[in-house]
Amino acid sequence: MKITKNQVVEALKLLSAPGEGGDLVSSGAIKNVMIFGDQIDLDIVLQNPSLQARKKLEVSILKTIHEKVYDKAKIKINATVEKKPAQEPIKGQPVQGIDSIIAISSGKGGVGKSTVTANLAVSLAQMGCKVGVLDADIYGPSIPIMFDMEGARPLSVTVNGASKMEPIENYGVKVLSIGFFTKPEQAVIWRGPMATKALNQLIFDAAWGELDFLLIDLPPGTGDIHLSIVQALPLNGAVVVSTPQSVALADARKGIAMFQQENINVPILGIVENMAYFSPAELPDHKYYIFGERGAEYLAADKKVPFLGALPLIQSVREAADVGRPAALQVDTIAREAIDNTARNMVEQLIQRNDNLPPTKVVEITNMVGCSAVKNK
Repeated sequence: MKITKNQVVEALKLLSAPGEGGDLVSSGAIKNVMIFGDQIDLDIVLQNPSLQARKKLEVSILKTIHEKVYDKAKIKINATVEKKPAQEPIKGQPVQGIDSIIAISSGKGGVGKSTVTANLAVSLAQMGCKVGVLDADIYGPSIPIMFDMEGARPLSVTVNGASKMEPIENYGVKVLSIGFFTKPEQAVIWRGPMATKALNQLIFDAAWGELDFLLIDLPPGTGDIHLSIVQALPLNGAVVVSTPQSVALADARKGIAMFQQENINVPILGIVENMAYFSPAELPDHKYYIFGERGAEYLAADKKVPFLGALPLIQSVREAADVGRPAALQVDTIAREAIDNTARNMVEQLIQRNDNLPPTKVVEITNMVGCSAVKNK
């Protein structure tokens, strides 16, 4: 029996590629049909990578051709899977006037992420930088306490004919938080979409003005708020805060993995080890490693991300946070030195990131002593 190409094509029109819709011919899955006597060679390209789906289709092709064309035909099927284009990373909308946006995160609560955020912000402001802090911890905002802003309410200002929230400023840092709009004893019980809407208002309905850095204090863990921030803003990088304790480090790994996902792809500027050691006031030269020693530093080496610094567990740091006067304001203390060094290391990593991953604005701080040299390249 003489087999024709038309016979084979008509038979293949009776089949559809799994998950693609349409028949094999009209969908473009059949790339080539060659006939050599009673032998039929088929080149097929599929979009469904499932091995099970491919084997099922091959069986259907054999059965259909044998029933509709020639029951003794020898059929050779060359099936390949079409590679899907790489998923574009999630990109946010730039905020006019803000050079670099840095997310401060932690895998779990209680590791001092907000304290670290507040102190890094104040340290950068002390260097002469224009700094803002967005408290994105919708369900547990603590930044207002740390900046001595409890009970404060942002005012409304008009910018280019539009009404905007004016961030509240203290210690040279502009701050916005959901805590400004709730009572101290009031619990925020919102579903994800409501929290996301409130967060977008804090970001885009605010008159941030010109900023060198906007630090975002994320809630602990990984969830809706984190994804909303990534979708809403073009983050220049992320900093992960952890204690040296194994339980905290396990969750910090998850935080790093979240930012490194292919469709998120936010550079990790580094890891900060908080509560690295305890030094009592009467024995300032003694270090007691209550939560373990250098755990976050080892994690940074393991994940091949920078280690930005170790911050001590000192009573004055806790007291400073509770009274709304960050420890970075203190003069000539161990805590102040550790905070300033961590801030410098963070900015150095940010500069490298901006140099290597354009197009973004590059922040350049001459001798790391002031933001007077911040400029675009």
